[in-house]
Amino acid sequence: MVWQRPDGRQAHELRPVRFQRQFTRLAPGSVLAHCGDTQVLCTVSVKPGVPRFLEETGQGWLTAEYRMLPSATQQRHDRELLKLSGRTQEIQRLIGRSLRAALDLKALGERTLIVDADVLQADAGTRTTAITGSYVALVDAINWLRDQGTLVESPIQHGVAAVSVGLLNGEALLDLNYLEDVAVDVDLNVVMTEQLQLLEVQGTAESGAFTRHQLNQLLDLAEGGIRELLAAQRQALAEVLKGEVR
Repeated sequence: MVWQRPDGRQAHELRPVRFQRQFTRLAPGSVLAHCGDTQVLCTVSVKPGVPRFLEETGQGWLTAEYRMLPSATQQRHDRELLKLSGRTQEIQRLIGRSLRAALDLKALGERTLIVDADVLQADAGTRTTAITGSYVALVDAINWLRDQGTLVESPIQHGVAAVSVGLLNGEALLDLNYLEDVAVDVDLNVVMTEQLQLLEVQGTAESGAFTRHQLNQLLDLAEGGIRELLAAQRQALAEVLKGEVR
């Protein structure tokens, strides 16, 4: 049976995407990223110095923290205070790896960029929305450092975006919402650069198995979605960077 998408989208269509830049006043970079009904507040802060293993190397660092607000889902969940769940740790490491790949850390100098991704509302795709939105906040934070005279050249090497794809009843679907995410037979999260090179592929068969051909279908679908997300990032940033958007 062919799956009818709950929101009426075609299999290859993204949910509506929007970036509200400068959403908070004090962070050098802040964006409220909307992907359908998923909303993630992405902020980037700057701290002098680097972790001990990087001291006196001249190299900077980027790290990320991810949290989901208790009311982000239909059923309230407790705040993670003293101990982070394995899921939270895994997601914030993914965000950190993805955004570090966008940077020339030597050009950043001995300072640390801290990305905070806080999920205000979850309808699946929170990690991919966090990566895509945090890149926009990262560009704004770098632009702020340049305005301060702290950096002369931008250390950003290329854009980064991420999207989810899945197989449901044998059909490849782009940008899963919650009802699809819990029903799919195969679930993949894909992170790419603006050159459409892969940074990370996280995937598993929730039931049964899938073929190499189906994997290629999913990656092709993800690439098309990421092209659109990169374009949306550039559009959101174009006004400030005036042609310098990467």
